[in-house]
Amino acid sequence: MKNGVFKEGEYVVYPAHGVGIVKCFEQQNISGIEFKVIVISFDKDKMIVKLPYNESISSKIRKLCSKKEMQEAIDCLKTPTRTKKMMWSRRAQEYESKINSGVPLSIAQVVRDLHRSVTQPEHSYSERQIYQEALDRLMKEYAAITKIGEEEALAYLEKILTAA
Repeated sequence: MKNGVFKEGEYVVYPAHGVGIVKCFEQQNISGIEFKVIVISFDKDKMIVKLPYNESISSKIRKLCSKKEMQEAIDCLKTPTRTKKMMWSRRAQEYESKINSGVPLSIAQVVRDLHRSVTQPEHSYSERQIYQEALDRLMKEYAAITKIGEEEALAYLEKILTAA
């Protein structure tokens, strides 16, 4: 069923949670007020999100990015790391903000900056957490766009990162 901008079975990006699938549209009655909601499933997190479906929905969720936008993100992974000389807590806030923006290029910048080669020292726990979150978000959108499995998408991204 198509319902305005989004349709059932379509992948969408909810910036705070990543890539999900539109399951359906429902009518909800809350305190006597009727609402139309979009139901989005995030399988990995075993989570379902219901958002009011109105004219502002496109500011909360978006369709998958274009292949061109994803290619820009992939190209970013091939560029040199740009680690800023500031306190980790401040950088961590910036990285979280980039991840939660839902913009593939920004997420790719986080992945690129936090990626460690085998010759580099190990990440701290919080660096590993942020890196994994960014890599997971980028991988899921890449997999959805290219219609390949998540494992294959992850292998492709890791191959690019190790070659850079």
